[in-house]
Amino acid sequence: MPPDLETATIRPGAEALGLGLDEAQLRRLSAFAALLLRWNAVHNLTAIRSAKDLLTHHILDSLAIAPHVAAVGEGRPRVLDVGSGGGLPGVVLAIALPEAHFTLVDAVQKKCAFLTQAKLDLGLDNVDVRHARVEALRLPPFDAIVSRALGTLAQLVAWTRHLLKPEGVWLAMKGRVPRDELAGLPADVEVRAIELRVPGLNEQRNLIEMRQRR
Repeated sequence: MPPDLETATIRPGAEALGLGLDEAQLRRLSAFAALLLRWNAVHNLTAIRSAKDLLTHHILDSLAIAPHVAAVGEGRPRVLDVGSGGGLPGVVLAIALPEAHFTLVDAVQKKCAFLTQAKLDLGLDNVDVRHARVEALRLPPFDAIVSRALGTLAQLVAWTRHLLKPEGVWLAMKGRVPRDELAGLPADVEVRAIELRVPGLNEQRNLIEMRQRR
């Protein structure tokens, strides 16, 4: 295994984010990173090719929102990861938050095949994988819906509103605060932008938290 994927490399970043992950969780994150790199060589799941960049841009980037996910659903949230792709952030969060349950949905079959393999290889009992277009998905509503790379904020809301509990939250991962997208949101959605600090990543990261007004 390349040195950049060792648990000792992941641990400092997780600790800097305030996450006290145990050795088993760190090993799972390490194994997931290796699996993603292996599949990526054939299936092009992400533009990131090196283990070092995968650690900062994907693993730690995904872990940065873990405290915000853990804060909903009374500590045991049901979470929908929309357009999960290579399992980012869904698989990473499922490893970090074993008390939560994650449904990973993607419209691309090869990505769902990877997600299923990751679930099996890593023994993630708190993960379900769905091959579907999210707007056609019919499931009991979720406490949180997370998205890392799925259209605009308005599209995310329109496509998934039927899947969010009335008191639930959308958590959209963005780089810069997307002012133009915020302006396009429905009037009944309230927004808070939260700046994220990702260890080792010298780029802007923001979490856009959205709720339905009551």
